[in-house]
Amino acid sequence: MTLKPLADRVILKQVEAEEKTKSGIILTSAAQEKPQMFEVIEVGPGGVVDGNEVVMTVKKGDMVITGKYTGTEVKVDGEELVIVRQSDILAIVQ
Repeated sequence: MTLKPLADRVILKQVEAEEKTKSGIILTSAAQEKPQMFEVIEVGPGGVVDGNEVVMTVKKGDMVITGKYTGTEVKVDGEELVIVRQSDILAIVQ
């Protein structure tokens, strides 16, 4: 199954959590914090949203940061994805 986002929606896949701290301590899965960094999987076409023209600035393959509790989580073919509006993306990581 494939997902095609509409309007200003973006489909994201979460980047794996760090398993070690900078000092080399190995973290258990319970101690690992979910990162807010995601890879852009698919981007909607943009267009007019709520009476305003939206131009999509993110593209497939970008690494982005979102708010902690942003988006709608979906599971497709066993893969966990998040659907957000482009305006919910805080930054593109370069």
